[in-house]
Amino acid sequence: MNIGIEIKKLRTEKGITLKELSEKSELSIGFLSQLERGLTTIAVDSLEKLADILEVHLTHFFDYPHKRKDKVLRSYEHEILDLVEAGFIKYSLSPNLENKHLVPRLIEILPQKKDEEILSYKHEGEEFIYVLEGILTVYINGERHEVYPGDSVHMESNIEHNWANYTNKKVKLLAVNTPNYIYNRKYYSADAE
Repeated sequence: MNIGIEIKKLRTEKGITLKELSEKSELSIGFLSQLERGLTTIAVDSLEKLADILEVHLTHFFDYPHKRKDKVLRSYEHEILDLVEAGFIKYSLSPNLENKHLVPRLIEILPQKKDEEILSYKHEGEEFIYVLEGILTVYINGERHEVYPGDSVHMESNIEHNWANYTNKKVKLLAVNTPNYIYNRKYYSADAE
């Protein structure tokens, strides 16, 4: 996919002028014009700004793994879906998330400090978590639960929740969410989870 062409397509579909996009993104009109014509490249942080303005997830601009035609995704093909500064590594478990309701992910959570503040949040949809390795601390409506390998959590996502890893080892879990936040940003903020 040519990122510049896709930005122009999304911008025109939404009726946003180059000037408006420039003002919202703090990127020059000249730069954006060159980008849309494929004459320059863009840094990921700037592309993320444009994705937010155009109401798509950053991964919209990359073909793999979200738009493959395969039905089977091999373990060695797992691509990182997201890296979060708080020590979360999220892998997509689907070869194609377009037009899908579920978002299956493998998540690795690195150890966190016990005094680190965990902010709970809520969003539309439903959430399922299955712990594969380690001990996950889950907060649901202010209650703290320790979730061990083989344990699972299944809940509506519109209640306050979050999770943490207070151990000294990595926690690995399977998470399945609805709605599909990759292709439907109106329901799910990119910062959530």
